[in-house]
Amino acid sequence: QFREDGFLVLEHFFTAEECDCMRNQIQRIVAEMEVPPHCRTEFSTKEEEQLQVQGSSDYFLTSGDKIRFFFEKGVLDERGNFLIPKEKSISKIGHALHAYDPVFKQVTHSSKVQELGRKLGLERPVVVQSMYIFKQPGIGGEVTPHQDATFLHTEPLGRILGFWIALEDATLENGCLWFIPGSHTSGITRRMVRAAAGASTCVEFVGSERAYDDNQFIPLPVRKGGLVLIHGEVVHKSELNSSESSRHAFTFHVMEAKDTSWSKENWLQPTPELPFPPLYT
Repeated sequence: QFREDGFLVLEHFFTAEECDCMRNQIQRIVAEMEVPPHCRTEFSTKEEEQLQVQGSSDYFLTSGDKIRFFFEKGVLDERGNFLIPKEKSISKIGHALHAYDPVFKQVTHSSKVQELGRKLGLERPVVVQSMYIFKQPGIGGEVTPHQDATFLHTEPLGRILGFWIALEDATLENGCLWFIPGSHTSGITRRMVRAAAGASTCVEFVGSERAYDDNQFIPLPVRKGGLVLIHGEVVHKSELNSSESSRHAFTFHVMEAKDTSWSKENWLQPTPELPFPPLYT
């Protein structure tokens, strides 16, 4: 099913207790969050906004080996001060929770995740990034149609796999994922790359996203504890959360490192402090 569709839902993969443990841990992290106003960036998936905000932000570009905070649109004034309580303003936390936080590290390398990797035939998987996504009530922004390999490019393609864990029920109302089944078989047409030195932004897009018909997408509501496997080239999106309930998720990406090269042009790069850790411990 996964190879045919490019995605797969495994219901009840994590227990309610494991989900609550992750949510409690993130509450602690947010409570201790200190982000200087000049580093507060609003997270967007729209191309122009990505280039303006994240693309010009060293805070984003150097977040691959750190735990950093990104905010929803419209929650900051022009000086970077919060217009609403900070815990309600945050869009996501990335990109190295899997490496530096004990709770998320344990989940990422849990025996059931490792066993699943082996069932999928992964020989030398490494973890390249992780994110906690909040999808705040009423303001949780839409994620436009995209392929993960646009941002995490490998040679050859087909070596990136996303693990997306619903920490609360993901519903049509609060912004569940939508997929185009089978869309992982036709390559990618757009890449986000590090810009040349001296460019006005740190990253730029090469190529353009195809136009997708809304009718091609199917929604994928998932109950709390469900795991969605996401092929690196499958097209997916999520809508604005206009409901009263949040849609928390923890997600991480692995790369099959065997016979694979990670693009030196990717925004995210392994560092001497944090080489991509092996999934299998």
